[in-house]
Amino acid sequence: MGCSNLLLIVYVLWVFCISTTHQLQSSETQDLLQLRKHLEYPVHLQSWENYNGDLCYMPSTLYVSITCHDNFVSELKIMGDKHAGVSEFYGFAVPNMTLSERFSIDSFVTTLTRLKSLRVLNLVSLGIWGPLPDKIHRLRLLEVLDMSSNFMFGSIPHEFSKLVKIRTLTFDSNYFNGTVPDWLDSLSNLTILSIKNNRLKGLLPSSISKVTTLEDMSLSHNKITGKMPDMSALSNLRLLDMRENGLDSDLPLMPGGLTTILLSRNSLSGAIPHQFSKLNKLQHLDLSFNFLTGEPPAALFSLRNISYLNLASNMLGGSLPGNLTCGDELGFVDISNNRLIGRLPSCLSSTSQKRIGMFGGNCLSTNTQHQHPESFCKVTVGKEKSRKRSIAVLIGVIGGIVFVVVLLTIFLLALRRRYSAREEAVVQHTLPKIVQQNAPSGMSLELLANARVISESAKLGTQGSVLYQVFSLEELEEATNDFDESAMLGEGSAGKLYKGRLDNGTFITVRVLPLFRKNSVRNLKLRLDLLSKLRHPHLVALLGHCIDGGGQDDSTTSRVFLVYEFVPNGNFRAHLSENSPEKVLNWSDRLQVLIGIAKAVHFLHTGVYATFGNRLKTNNILLDDHRIAKLSDYGISIITEDIEKLEAKKEGSRSWHHSKSEDDVYNFGFILMEVLVGPILSGKGEAYLLNEMTSFGSLDGRKRIVDPVVLTTCSQESLTTVISITNKCISADPTNRPSFEDVLWNLQYAAQVQATADADQKSSTSSQ
Repeated sequence: MGCSNLLLIVYVLWVFCISTTHQLQSSETQDLLQLRKHLEYPVHLQSWENYNGDLCYMPSTLYVSITCHDNFVSELKIMGDKHAGVSEFYGFAVPNMTLSERFSIDSFVTTLTRLKSLRVLNLVSLGIWGPLPDKIHRLRLLEVLDMSSNFMFGSIPHEFSKLVKIRTLTFDSNYFNGTVPDWLDSLSNLTILSIKNNRLKGLLPSSISKVTTLEDMSLSHNKITGKMPDMSALSNLRLLDMRENGLDSDLPLMPGGLTTILLSRNSLSGAIPHQFSKLNKLQHLDLSFNFLTGEPPAALFSLRNISYLNLASNMLGGSLPGNLTCGDELGFVDISNNRLIGRLPSCLSSTSQKRIGMFGGNCLSTNTQHQHPESFCKVTVGKEKSRKRSIAVLIGVIGGIVFVVVLLTIFLLALRRRYSAREEAVVQHTLPKIVQQNAPSGMSLELLANARVISESAKLGTQGSVLYQVFSLEELEEATNDFDESAMLGEGSAGKLYKGRLDNGTFITVRVLPLFRKNSVRNLKLRLDLLSKLRHPHLVALLGHCIDGGGQDDSTTSRVFLVYEFVPNGNFRAHLSENSPEKVLNWSDRLQVLIGIAKAVHFLHTGVYATFGNRLKTNNILLDDHRIAKLSDYGISIITEDIEKLEAKKEGSRSWHHSKSEDDVYNFGFILMEVLVGPILSGKGEAYLLNEMTSFGSLDGRKRIVDPVVLTTCSQESLTTVISITNKCISADPTNRPSFEDVLWNLQYAAQVQATADADQKSSTSSQ
């Protein structure tokens, strides 16, 4: 009897164990299916829907792989097709690029952390967007994490420091905009750290030199500044990639095991340390586009394993020894655009069959590539030394002045506080002047830096752009069906506009621009060359031109054809109209359009060739398939204005500059007004709108005049900020109008306030 009872107990326990195992397995299956739902059912996970077996045994593909251990998911790899490739990302969903506005990265990570046994997690190109929640540290067994090519932003959570088993951490091609974490030395097993193509800023923490397990460190294409710490303690480091940052120190000591050093396009200075000549395992060294000085160490060229050596575009001087030897593996060497003098060593000669050598732009005594006279290099180096001394003296003087001003300011503030108690009570009930220094702490400097987009815009504008070309009239006639009326998009003071299609299938927009008087073809070509250089992500790209009858430079013409990219999603005004409710943009979306156009106009105003009178109105703001705003009809004044005005612009005529820039601000103010009230009320004219500005001062007035879509989707602080800057833009006195930098700052502040309000509302809704 006792024996049978014992058998019964064993049987029950066996059944219980089986059911428990099955239950856990079923639970993880449900978690996987829930992740699929969070990711909005990507096509590569479609096979999960009708799969009746265990997901652990599904065959792996290039896009999806699941590995299990003891009935738990240990590896999960999913690759999508939503590559992070937009030039501007503001922290909101981008149609067809990110997951939708309904996506919650917090809920997604919560589900993910239920897979407690995960050791390897790859989630690449899935359109995941939002700040990464710190709860991801609950995956305490994680060894490999790759979330490249998504749309995550903010800081990398400090809680990551608890993932002590992590070996590989990869966040390439996201939008992280915090600083490089200073807790990386707590990850005692970290071997690969890759956070390329993000927006990391600030200093590179000295603690990075304590992560002695590191083998690969890639932080290129960020905004990291300041000093590079001593790297010599990283004895396992093989790859160091810090290209295209803002590092501005001397080169630090490096570990002997490095095979690849990539430090191009920073602001590194000083001499190349002779210690680099002892890096015998080094194969690839790129120090180009910095401010390095002194003579390059001759031993660099003869390192045993060196195959690629790029020292181009620095300020290296002196001469290379005539008996310089090159390593057997050296296949490419570039020392161009420096200040080198003397003879070119024979092992670097372009006649060598073993290697490619580039050495133009120096003062070398060779005729095979362009060289400057020797005096150029000596004078330039001398000037640079003198310039550095002058800068040092200037910094000292400025530092002294700043110190005195700070002391004086502190004294005046202390004095003022004694008499300002009553004033403060009043100020607390008024809106701060946002364009001044009293913006929220920690925000103003970053936003003002974002407002200064001249150099960044120029770089973005040149990447991936279509080459400018001269079209024949026959090509354009074929593209537009002989400029048939059915192809005409509209007509205005700047001529008729046609839609066309080139032989290669590219859709274009052709503007037929009549000139009020005949211009010489030479003059037109010069002006068109200026116009073609205006490249920015928020400008409709000018692809080329055609001059009617422009065969000879000294001939004249009265008609020119401008060929632009075709922007398919209509103009901004149509997206504000109640006539198309399915297209109407909410307040956050409107702010992003305004920010994009403000950046474009700021670029036009502050570029090498300042351009004003840019026909700013909602009809000239176009939206592409991703609702990215692009300004059209900009810069037409370059072609149509009189020669005298063109010359005045080149000479920097002050009165002309101010009137034109302030006109653009004024016109942008009416774009802001139309965004606030909608096109129906804005259609009543300028006088009506100016008279109604007083209505914005009260809640009742706002309810009466502000577009209902705006009222139902905005926060009051965000709305008040935009109303305030709108009022300044349309000031009757041009001297009281703000600069476009101020306009951009206010719009970015309004967008950030709105994003915070939306997040708070979303959080409170989900908690109910």
